[in-house]
Amino acid sequence: MLEYLSYDENGKKTVCEMNGFHAEMGLTIWVQKLPAGASVTICDPANETAALLLSGEAEFAWGGNRATGKRRDPFERLPYALHVCKNTQITVTAQTDSEVLFQQTDNDRIFDPVFYTPETCLYQEFGKGQWGGAGHRIVSTMFDYDNAPYSNMVMGEVFTQPGKWSSYPPHHHPQPEVYYYMFDKPQGFGACFNGENAYKSTHGSACYIQPGDDHQQAAAPGYEMYYVWMIRHIDGDPWYKTTRFVAPAHEWLTKE
Repeated sequence: MLEYLSYDENGKKTVCEMNGFHAEMGLTIWVQKLPAGASVTICDPANETAALLLSGEAEFAWGGNRATGKRRDPFERLPYALHVCKNTQITVTAQTDSEVLFQQTDNDRIFDPVFYTPETCLYQEFGKGQWGGAGHRIVSTMFDYDNAPYSNMVMGEVFTQPGKWSSYPPHHHPQPEVYYYMFDKPQGFGACFNGENAYKSTHGSACYIQPGDDHQQAAAPGYEMYYVWMIRHIDGDPWYKTTRFVAPAHEWLTKE
């Protein structure tokens, strides 16, 4: 399913809620607009929290530490994200008008906070030499099971090049996943294939991928498509980079 979302009067856009909107994703996700000088403070007693800067310049504060992130928009490929365990207070203060995405899920483990920067995020390029370059995309990973086995979440970014495909070949996994889309121009659009359905992905929309559903994405020519990809590990069955089961009819593509 894909939802076309909007901000409320407080500048908050709810993507999903563990006990409400799209609870089946097992995540609470929202995007917060922060005008210059505004701040938001979170200290959740049950959930781990990740805060990802989407645009603007903001200061992140936690446990006596402070760090600043700055990116005009996601397409600068300069990710800054703070990840903390439950009962850890964080404050994000906008130095300029900013947008910040927050992701949460339940987690009893205690771990040290980590502030991810462009130098510490994993960047990978895929598909440039496959299928005539039609699957060319760039993927950044803030954290997953490889570098944060204590977390119950995964957070990363995908940059689908104009007219190209990503999350390809069609594949599935047993863990639920959420995509939050942005385009380098607000009128940009793409195609979201989710299970047996196809949707028009637009700036600020979100896709909700059910466990076991094949999913693949395409960007319209002329528009670079960005999405934050977020996964909730299944208890006892975490998502790994190899947890991609290609649809049998399309397995031949993996040999091209």
